[in-house]
Amino acid sequence: MKLLEGKIAVITGGTRGIGKGIAENFAQHGALVAFTYLSSEEKAKTLENELAEKGVKAKGYKSDAADYKSAEELIKNVLEDFGNIDIVVNNAGVTRDGLLMRMSEENWDEVMKSNVKSVFNLTKAVQRTFLKNRSGCIINLSSVVGIKGNAGQANYAASKAGIIGFTKSVALELGSRNIRCNAIAPGFIETEMTEALDEKKVAEWRDAIPLKRGGTPEDVANLAVFLASDMAAYITGQVINVDGGMLT
Repeated sequence: MKLLEGKIAVITGGTRGIGKGIAENFAQHGALVAFTYLSSEEKAKTLENELAEKGVKAKGYKSDAADYKSAEELIKNVLEDFGNIDIVVNNAGVTRDGLLMRMSEENWDEVMKSNVKSVFNLTKAVQRTFLKNRSGCIINLSSVVGIKGNAGQANYAASKAGIIGFTKSVALELGSRNIRCNAIAPGFIETEMTEALDEKKVAEWRDAIPLKRGGTPEDVANLAVFLASDMAAYITGQVINVDGGMLT
């Protein structure tokens, strides 16, 4: 059963990790996929071909989600190429970890711009289309760190907490137009980025999780598919953890 048959989705930061997992799973469920990348055109072309093999239209766009004009241009181009937009997944983001005492203003500003302003940019840019359609689904990627905080990640935690507040506010503003907005809060998700971490430390993190394993991009993507589908038609303004019980 394909839950997203014929729906058109825009996914920011779609060439690796969680974003790539969501793009692949959406395509598997019949969605047409537009995704963004910032630097790796080769990875974007590879992903385009992989998604096309699933029998759906897919296209990568070089776009900086943290820049409002770029976000507007992206939505304009997707509408021209695909004809409509049903789903937006705000996934793009960065980390610049460090203790507050050593954290530079530049590192604070970069994380807030990339992680929070990008969500504002894409949501505002697509809002007119959703209002015209009187339907739409927005999924924002937050983090368990945005709920509980984390030493050495004051900027990242603040940005992910900001996404939660934004999500709930948008859900209240746009719900009457049948536009839903939810957030996903992943826990420890194992991607190519975590492969570079100390294996002993990773093993300690896994052991502290009730399910005794790290999550996968597919774990997060499965929830994104559900939230984007008609099965979640009465769900909005929610923050759902995908963390193996980490915050239980």
